[in-house]
Amino acid sequence: MAQSFDVPLQSRIVDDKSPICIPFILSRIETYQKQHPNTSRPFIIGLNGVQGVGKTTLVRALAETLQSREGLPTLVVSIDDFYLTHADQLALAAANPDNQLVQYRGEPGTHDIPLLTSFLSSLTSPFPPEGIHVPSYDKSLFSGLGDRAPPSTWTHITSPPKIVIFEGWLVGFRPLSPVALEAKYCSPTSKTLHRHLPAHLMFINSCLEKYQLIWDQFDAFVHVDAEDLGWVYEWRIQQEQGLRREKGVEGGMTDEQVRKFVDCYFPAYELYIDGIRNGVFGERKKACQLRLVVGRDRAVKESLVI
Repeated sequence: MAQSFDVPLQSRIVDDKSPICIPFILSRIETYQKQHPNTSRPFIIGLNGVQGVGKTTLVRALAETLQSREGLPTLVVSIDDFYLTHADQLALAAANPDNQLVQYRGEPGTHDIPLLTSFLSSLTSPFPPEGIHVPSYDKSLFSGLGDRAPPSTWTHITSPPKIVIFEGWLVGFRPLSPVALEAKYCSPTSKTLHRHLPAHLMFINSCLEKYQLIWDQFDAFVHVDAEDLGWVYEWRIQQEQGLRREKGVEGGMTDEQVRKFVDCYFPAYELYIDGIRNGVFGERKKACQLRLVVGRDRAVKESLVI
């Protein structure tokens, strides 16, 4: 198994996704512009991809193509940059000491929703003459626990983008009803849900409600899915080992530590991935979501518009 990790990760991820995504996005932009001919509001794309699937490679390719080839100024925003401050994350963990889902950043409830809402509002309102600062989060601070980067280091944009790509592993997740959550919990196919109390799962489910007004601002959605969600463990291990080889980082996470790390995220995959697959817009918007299904090699096996 170790031999399969000998080639750095980035050299093994081939971008076969952006050639499928770009025509879909351009088609949605054309429709949007016809419906809103005089708007200055940017076109907002939500993008969800499981960890290690090549999301960063895809987002970079999309942004470069839209900006350079299509002449559409594009801003990439990651939900990771809106995590709670270190102090606020510690307070959340202390207030819920038995809930392992919120002892570390990642799950619904560990993001600064007021900051994110305010930031998106500044993008969708008339662009301020002084420009906008894009928040940033430094995951290396506090021995890897992370903290918000100083505002003086945030990227300053001075002109309005035409396109915003808002990406993240939980982007688009919709909360479940108590009945639906219980059914997931009791399902014999559950892999990690039974490791947590139903009340703890309900806590993150209730926190997810606060994200919905953000998702509702999306004009299109791209979902990079996996035929088997279990591959996320293997991909994340490859990601960690590839990073250590490329950067010369010592003392990174062991394979077992990576598995435990992914375990923190996997309950949300189990709870909410079906909602993404069925379509984040429901009946409100048709043909506005693109789903790419990849195999173990991360290559696209199927694509469909929802």
